[in-house]
Amino acid sequence: MSADRLNSATSPAPPVSPTSPAFWRSPLRGPRLTALLGVVLLAGVTLLFVTGMLSYAAYNPNLAGGVNDQTPDKGLLGFYLFDWPTDPAWLYRVTQGLHVTLGVALVPILLAKLWSVIPKLFALPPARSVGHALERLSLLLLVGGALFEFVTGILNIQLEYLFPGSFYPLHFYGAWVFTGAFVAHVVLRFPRTLRALRERTDPGRGGPQRTADDDTGLVAPRPDPPTVSRRGALALVGGGSLLLLATTAGQSIGGWWRRTALLAPHGGPDPGSGPNGFQINKTAASRGIRPQDTGDDWRLTIEVGGPGAPPGGSGRRVRLSRTDLLKLPQHEAALPIACVEGWSTDDQRWSGVRLRDLAALVGLGEQPPDVLVESLQLHGAFRLAALRDNQVRDPRSLLALRVGGEDLSPDHGYPARIIVPAAPGVLNTKWVARMTFGEW
Repeated sequence: MSADRLNSATSPAPPVSPTSPAFWRSPLRGPRLTALLGVVLLAGVTLLFVTGMLSYAAYNPNLAGGVNDQTPDKGLLGFYLFDWPTDPAWLYRVTQGLHVTLGVALVPILLAKLWSVIPKLFALPPARSVGHALERLSLLLLVGGALFEFVTGILNIQLEYLFPGSFYPLHFYGAWVFTGAFVAHVVLRFPRTLRALRERTDPGRGGPQRTADDDTGLVAPRPDPPTVSRRGALALVGGGSLLLLATTAGQSIGGWWRRTALLAPHGGPDPGSGPNGFQINKTAASRGIRPQDTGDDWRLTIEVGGPGAPPGGSGRRVRLSRTDLLKLPQHEAALPIACVEGWSTDDQRWSGVRLRDLAALVGLGEQPPDVLVESLQLHGAFRLAALRDNQVRDPRSLLALRVGGEDLSPDHGYPARIIVPAAPGVLNTKWVARMTFGEW
């Protein structure tokens, strides 16, 4: 053998870049695996989008004054918004709990799907035709949008207020970009997905997923020997999703199940004992509430706003101490608190004054209008929050003074807080200082 041939036989193969199909050696990749993961994500992401948009509607962003509107430039993207109902009382608890829990559980499936198509991200040339260019663009927006939405969502529920004042618009606009790319991708790829699912050439036992006319660019031309079957890989991904589901869902279900939510920031047992021993996401100290702010000198101001009203209202105003409020007719309501981070409490037994009775104190009749609620808190999101007239009129909507038969604790909003059925937790304002009915 000549020296040249010997050197050629013993020299290492030239490096292969990710743009070459030969770089990708896994025997698991193929159209059928990608199609199976894609169908699961199609159902899951659709449900995530619907529950996410419902969550946005629950904030009532179209209320006059835009107090609750975290995305004031949404324009046509808010076409679907509607008046959020108060029945059933657990509505937001279920929709937001499903949104967060499903989002966490889908992470392994999303990562597996991205792994299955990663050769496509490096394929050259970037565009072979107009249709191929559109497909690649939708894929870029799809991958980037998916990673952005999942990462920001998970960071928000794990670290809370990581994006103060910005999480809502970031997640909202990101969702529309991702959804647009997702719809375009489904339209372009769905026929091929159905064809891949119908094929039976893949026995699922770890062999190469070759087909006679594979044009997907997913099948490795020179695959390595398999170390796990495709069924085993799917079982691993599905098991990871089930594990995340089992260790997250309890924070939304409540009761004994809360102890199973080991990976959720508000999982585990309740943080205390007694009537005030249930979850919170902001303390009095963290919001600058001092003991003297809620002491005997505290007063609740109730007034009517309107065009031309002087600062502080239109002249119809009352100021009440906590003792005054306790002398008014007291009502009870068993309601949960449900937060955008996905956690919720069991029904708590609240007692206090109905919001519609407070409206009557300033001369408003049987049909009180919207109300703007102001908190004593010095900083943080939703120091001001608005409630719709249907929320004010619901007999279960209270200015709560007590919970479980005991006075509210400082961290639960003493001396008075709002509690409204089916409303996001941030609209159940704590440490209430002023309520302005009508226009503001």
